[in-house]
Amino acid sequence: MNWIYLIIAGIFEIGWPLGFKLSQTMSSKFTGIIMAVIAMALSGLFLWMAQRTIPIGTAYAVWTGMGAVGTLVIGIMFFGDSASIWRMVSATFIIIGIVGLKLAH
Repeated sequence: MNWIYLIIAGIFEIGWPLGFKLSQTMSSKFTGIIMAVIAMALSGLFLWMAQRTIPIGTAYAVWTGMGAVGTLVIGIMFFGDSASIWRMVSATFIIIGIVGLKLAH
């Protein structure tokens, strides 16, 4: 169950940079900022719950990795960020590291 909490935390980790980005594009900046703050709080809560049995280093690396790769994908899909080969190779290495940490747990 704690790995499910960690995945949920990682999804919410994507939400706060997205909220900040949306605050720059929306007419009401506060809506995006409020979304970001809520995502931060929920991300932290689920990370805390996951760390009951998952080692802190593993949980933190998976959490930040999910946030980094997820935010990269959102940026490419919705905000026109670059999808260069080096960005994709680098994201793949992050994913390999996340999978490796899960398998080594």
